[in-house]
Amino acid sequence: MCNLYSITTNKEALRELARAIGEWQDEDLGNFPPLSAVFPNWVAPVVRSRPEGGRQATYMRWGFPPPTIPGAKSRSPYLTNIRNTDSRYWRPYLNKLEHRCLVPVTSFAEPDNNQGPRSIWTWFARDESRPLMFFAGIWREWEGDRGTKTSPSNGKHLVFSFLTTDASPDVAPIHPDATPVLLLDQEAREAWMNAPWEIARELQKPPPAGALTVVRRDTKEDG
Repeated sequence: MCNLYSITTNKEALRELARAIGEWQDEDLGNFPPLSAVFPNWVAPVVRSRPEGGRQATYMRWGFPPPTIPGAKSRSPYLTNIRNTDSRYWRPYLNKLEHRCLVPVTSFAEPDNNQGPRSIWTWFARDESRPLMFFAGIWREWEGDRGTKTSPSNGKHLVFSFLTTDASPDVAPIHPDATPVLLLDQEAREAWMNAPWEIARELQKPPPAGALTVVRRDTKEDG
């Protein structure tokens, strides 16, 4: 499970990789400051399709609300990752193109629990230059309380989550449980945003060996 990532690219690189035929709109991003760490419930940039065509980059909060199950208490207030794509909770959003999105990322962290009692956060990227890549995500509108005691934020929100899959050969020695679904080329990104679910679901697989490398360790930021 990935619960920490960074996005430190610039707006021009994001526009170049994520846009489609049609007008690009990014007014919602403002100055687009780099984020050396993104945690659950934090606000981060997401790319979605526009009803009139093209793509739009806007800010959303990381983590879907958990399903309401009578008599059951949720283990987490935010569902940041999607592993079981057959779940009735996720399928309505996975099936509809308008709810799929691209989550830009330059690196992500997984805890290394092999070095003793203390987890060591280990950061993965394409290489040391940290080129832009994307998680395969979904988004929705939600109304409720997503703030903290010191910074309450009650009302309407846009929230997102992204897919995970089996651990990749590069990540497995550190974190054998899972790896985010990464869209590493334009063909994969367009399939995720445009293909029917029967085709898009084939993207839920780990990246090949050599696609990722460790770029930082023992810190919760990758600046």
